Amino acid sequence: MELSNNWPLIKQIVKDAFNTSSHYSIATVNKQGEPHITPIGSLILGETGQGFYFEKFTQQLPINYQHSRKVCVMAVNSGLGFWLKSLLKGKFQRPPALRLYGEVGELRQASEKELALWQKRVKSARFTKGHKLMWRDMSMVRDITFTRVEMVKIGKMTSNT
Repeated sequence: MELSNNWPLIKQIVKDAFNTSSHYSIATVNKQGEPHITPIGSLILGETGQGFYFEKFTQQLPINYQHSRKVCVMAVNSGLGFWLKSLLKGKFQRPPALRLYGEVGELRQASEKELALWQKRVKSARFTKGHKLMWRDMSMVRDITFTRVEMVKIGKMTSNT
């Protein structure tokens, strides 16, 4: 699938994945060549091929970026209704998951717009102790430039997606 022509669909699949899983997975490789996967709940997609995430809790990602900035983000729609409807029909109306391949930029201060987008995402939890402890002071982000996308195929159920 071509990334730039399908960005609205890609963004919808990523949104659906977050709404059902509350996170994505970012894969990197350490200097020994071993894969490492990190759950990230703060990825936000923007203009075609662009996104960013808040880097606060990650420990291994910055270490891995010292030798390779390449990443793969996986987003999976794990919604029970989505899967049940698809299983009953024998096909998915849209891909159940995707992989976005790209490269991360330098760690930088988040803009006011990025902070507002993040606070909008977590506003339903703003009155909780956890929100205050984890998300109130998010401030540092990394941009990701995505260069390609792969839709996850699951046999005949995804042959039309």
